[in-house]
Amino acid sequence: PLNESTITQASTLDRREFLKATCGFLLALTLENAGTGRAIAQVAGPTSVTAFIRIGVDESITILVGGGEMGQGIYTGLSMAAAEELKVPWANVKVAPLDASLSWLSAGSGGIRSRLPTFLKAGAAAREMLISAAAQTWGANRTLCLAANGAVSYTDPATSITSTLTYGQLAATAATLPVPTAPPLTPATAYTIIGTPAARPDLPPKTNGTAKYGLDAVVDGMALAIVIHAPTMGGSLNTTPNAPANASAVVALYPASAYPITATTTALPNAIALVSWLPNTTTWTLIEAAKDIGGGIWNAAPNAALLDSTVFKSQAMSLLGRGTPLIAETKGSVDTAFASAARVMEMIYTLPYLPHACMEVLNCTVRMTPAVAPFTACEIWAPTQAPNSVLTTAANVTGLPKTAITVYPLLMGGGLGRKIEQDYIAQAIATAMAIGRPVKLTWPREQDMTRDQYRPMAVTRIQIALDAANNITGWKNRHVSPSISAQRRTTPLTAADNNATEGATALPYNIPNRLVDYVQHMSPIPVGYWRSVGYAINCFAVESAVDEVALAIGVDPLVLRRQLLSTSTDPLAARTLAVLNAAALAAGWETTTVPTGRARGIAVGQAFGTIVAEVAEIGVTKNASGVVTNFTVYKVACAVDCGTAVNPNSVEAQMQGGIFHGLSAAKWGELKWTMGKASVSNFNKYRMTRLSEAPVITTTIVNSGAAMSGTGEPGVPPIAPAVANAYAKLTGIRVRNLPFFPGATMGG
Repeated sequence: PLNESTITQASTLDRREFLKATCGFLLALTLENAGTGRAIAQVAGPTSVTAFIRIGVDESITILVGGGEMGQGIYTGLSMAAAEELKVPWANVKVAPLDASLSWLSAGSGGIRSRLPTFLKAGAAAREMLISAAAQTWGANRTLCLAANGAVSYTDPATSITSTLTYGQLAATAATLPVPTAPPLTPATAYTIIGTPAARPDLPPKTNGTAKYGLDAVVDGMALAIVIHAPTMGGSLNTTPNAPANASAVVALYPASAYPITATTTALPNAIALVSWLPNTTTWTLIEAAKDIGGGIWNAAPNAALLDSTVFKSQAMSLLGRGTPLIAETKGSVDTAFASAARVMEMIYTLPYLPHACMEVLNCTVRMTPAVAPFTACEIWAPTQAPNSVLTTAANVTGLPKTAITVYPLLMGGGLGRKIEQDYIAQAIATAMAIGRPVKLTWPREQDMTRDQYRPMAVTRIQIALDAANNITGWKNRHVSPSISAQRRTTPLTAADNNATEGATALPYNIPNRLVDYVQHMSPIPVGYWRSVGYAINCFAVESAVDEVALAIGVDPLVLRRQLLSTSTDPLAARTLAVLNAAALAAGWETTTVPTGRARGIAVGQAFGTIVAEVAEIGVTKNASGVVTNFTVYKVACAVDCGTAVNPNSVEAQMQGGIFHGLSAAKWGELKWTMGKASVSNFNKYRMTRLSEAPVITTTIVNSGAAMSGTGEPGVPPIAPAVANAYAKLTGIRVRNLPFFPGATMGG
């Protein structure tokens, strides 16, 4: 059974066992300068380092990786880098999470690209130390010692006798040697692990049920708790109710930003934790018990009537014309281009709020020591993208120094940006402090969806100036949306929110005169980082607009994009063109004819340094009146340039996952507000792509040799415009307002 001694690891290494003296060698490298560090034979406790390689006396090789693993494959990719330089067979490598104090944020598709140099140097440094240990043991010429397959060998030139020592045999000696500051790295042309399709060590436990997710956490003597928020966004708790039957306590909870709670705190509680430590309690029994809590305990939001999707859209449309813009990008003279234009086109695109809808709801397990104040220590088990931020949150809520706080990052059943946030962490800590015992706090699905940090709604207006020869000479893009950045700062924005405009600026196309600006929508609905953040919103608008121009001037959409890229001096133009052509070739855009009743659409975009093009082939379903009720995506040809693909299997998987994610959002994804209440509270009203609806996806990896970039998010943005462009070609209807089919449920 799962208990606190086994929930702290994501593969096979027990973190408590890690601190025992079975470690023959541990290499620790600082993140700031991966060429410095130390080696230790006996681990006394955590140190301020961020990358570890553990070599056991039993020949085990374990790579400890920071950041959160949510299926994006960072455990595998970074371990592959270390194993490459360490010269050990990939099949022999184990992976485990790094201590939270040494960890980092997993976001922005940066899990591998930002940490790869550290892990390459870690592997190289360990290899060099092991070689030195072998040379010292034999009294041999170090330059004649060779590391390979987890061992060091030496052939005596006088006798031709070859000696071999395994890494496990050398570990103790290697640990006494200085860490090289600049170990030699393997040339990329000599890689044998990086760039190969590698099996992921985290997949077997995920498929056989032994993987440890946040919801699997069990701590001795813990209570269970569920969160119940005010029924309207912005509402507050008026009276803390008594615990109903089948529950033990009710704890008032404040917004995370209100902690630490002091005598001068002005914030009101906005949620309660319903807690039980009764025998046979389950999360479900607490959900049922919550039905006995009356509704009179809540204060409605004072402005609830204004928390309405119709109001939000009306405000945004008004801001398109009357808002005060912040300039995100300007190039050339758009005024001159539009004044001399032979033709001007204008399109407005809208996108709704979207929940993250992770498969694993928010949860967190906390144990305070002692159980009641004054506390001396805090332990936290959490599925989190930001282990180090959890430390900060815990210190803020408890008042303890970070050295008294231990965080055990667990696998996430989906993160998608939501598990960067700290609200559920603060609630669990506050609950444990209040009840005097450990607690596992869970957000029921209804709370998870109705109290999310949503992808912002957005309204984008694109205006395009064409000259007499149908060349695009001017481009204006005004983006209106709530600001993720502004909700996380105490002073007003003085520059355009990059989270809102990414994907609208720095287009690779040859458009000589451009203006991109941003107007903040002051909606109070909390917004956050949704997979691909602003790129998906802006790629839909930009790539739909490019197709609309192609249709208007009678040019094939692929040909127009080629013209705009081949004549561009933008640094990304050539790479973008190569990816675009690869996707078109894979789809047979110019070489095959689509079946009757189908059409193809194409789109290309860049996100977090990675370029992705997608071609979608669709067919529509109509009712008896001839109205389109659905469309089927039969095929998606995807091409991706992420510089270097560390693990091609992971790159392909991330493209597939991004396409599924983006497709569901484009077709059905929507969350509306009425009187401060969300329209969606569970998957029954939040339509997702079923397995039977899955398109055939082919992925072409274009290894450009450019700087490495991420793949967790860039597959999402192009699919919405690709299907919109195919839909327009097939039906003659241009969809500018997502989703395609609002109000859909899992029943249809």
